[in-house]
Amino acid sequence: MAKVIAIANQKGGVGKTTTAINLAASLAVMDHPTLVIDMDPQANCTSGLGLDPRHIVLSTYEVLIGQVPLAEGVRDTALDHLKLLPSHINLVGAEFEMINVENRERRLVKALQGVHERYEFVVIDCPPSLGLLTLNALTAADSVIIPVQAEYFALEGLGQLLNTIRIVRRKLNPGLQIEGVFLTLFDKRLRLSKQVAAEVQRYFGKKVFRTIGQRNIRVAEAPSFGVPVLLYDAGCVGARNYMSLAKEILLSNPRYQNRTEPVVRPKELLQQQAPANPPASTNGVKHHA
Repeated sequence: MAKVIAIANQKGGVGKTTTAINLAASLAVMDHPTLVIDMDPQANCTSGLGLDPRHIVLSTYEVLIGQVPLAEGVRDTALDHLKLLPSHINLVGAEFEMINVENRERRLVKALQGVHERYEFVVIDCPPSLGLLTLNALTAADSVIIPVQAEYFALEGLGQLLNTIRIVRRKLNPGLQIEGVFLTLFDKRLRLSKQVAAEVQRYFGKKVFRTIGQRNIRVAEAPSFGVPVLLYDAGCVGARNYMSLAKEILLSNPRYQNRTEPVVRPKELLQQQAPANPPASTNGVKHHA
């Protein structure tokens, strides 16, 4: 039975998509079959895993409105154990089309019913809002990871997200838990980053992951090649951060602790690194159609 984890924060630019891609990839290289669901109409998770959203035929949109089963929209990625349900700009219209649909907050729950046995983890990349798409993700999820950037106003708006989680628990998904708070974009050279980290720790206490996502240029570069950072530079600090985060999650979920070491070793991954310059394309993305 898959563990479903939503990555949510209505604030943009906090590292939701980066976390979704690289956490899922880290779980996958440890031989845990993982599905990423791109619930954001911007489709950055889709392009970050090597698919061109302009060429997507079946996406989260078709699944949510009930045109196709979820399994039909799933695509391969560059990692054997990592699959993707891609997004498309059409997803913008899904919230309007579902507004009068009965049980509209449970459309993703229904779609996932046939695929739970195929994966150990399902990671959902939520849009930067608390609309119907995010409600679907939270209703379908077992837990939620909240990325919080180590910058000024880091905690701004989090009260609204926590209130939404409480409402979802009360009315839609009583079992929803906070998996943890993940500090992102941390720069150890800056006093501000350390101050924000201390503030987040005071606010969330034991819910804060020990792993911190450090600001790293290799993590920022990897999406332009359409691969997770593990396939771009497995030895960089960003790759190590996400492997550490994945191991923390496995340690807190004992049923999935059958493997804790990467099946594909870092040295082998380094041999698969992307070239020095992005491949020629209209958007700099390496496609794996």
